Amino acid sequence: MDTQTRHALKQDKFAYAAATGANWVSGHKSGVLRWAIIGGAALVLVVGALIFWSIRSSAADTALGAAMDTYTATLAAPGTPPTAGEYGSSADRSKAANQQFMAVAKNYSLLPQATKAHYFAGITYEDLGQNGPAETELKTAAGAWDRNLANLAKVALAELYQSTSRNDQAVAQYNELIAKPSTTVSAAVAQLDLADVYAATGKKDQAKALWAKVHDADKDGAAGAAAEQKLAAK
Repeated sequence: MDTQTRHALKQDKFAYAAATGANWVSGHKSGVLRWAIIGGAALVLVVGALIFWSIRSSAADTALGAAMDTYTATLAAPGTPPTAGEYGSSADRSKAANQQFMAVAKNYSLLPQATKAHYFAGITYEDLGQNGPAETELKTAAGAWDRNLANLAKVALAELYQSTSRNDQAVAQYNELIAKPSTTVSAAVAQLDLADVYAATGKKDQAKALWAKVHDADKDGAAGAAAEQKLAAK
């Protein structure tokens, strides 16, 4: 078959496909129009949802940032009335920040910022000595998909359990962190904390075993150095 013939056949095939497609569209015009409208509406909904999410996320960032600014605000010098942006005591500051964190958690419950707000709400409740609400908020944060944040909440929970004489729950929490560490809470750090719980509750042999394990696994690191100091002190 020569080049001219092949070229003619290609043109014929293209013309046939185009004609067939045109005939199909003509025969299914109402159906095509309907699906085009549905597709366009779906696209509008997706774009609208993305814009709404972006606006809400930006607002959540702003609210969370304002709460963090409150939590880190300076305290007035003793005997001096607080000026704008200052607080007379750490309790006043924690109370104000807690209200803001709780508002973020409530108003932006479906966004990642809400989980961070739950964590800091728990911390500020603990600062205020309100252990019940602190535990509730920290447990919520501990269930986050973000393991880095979840593990920070679990550490805070373990410390809360230990401070309220629930050492068995603290031990369980640290063992969970050791099994599933993260960038924010390494297995070695969790082991050091667990060893401290053992030491504080008279389980010195278990504490020493953990310190030795951390030291052997991280001889040149900060965790290993801390474990070495603990072993030397005991």
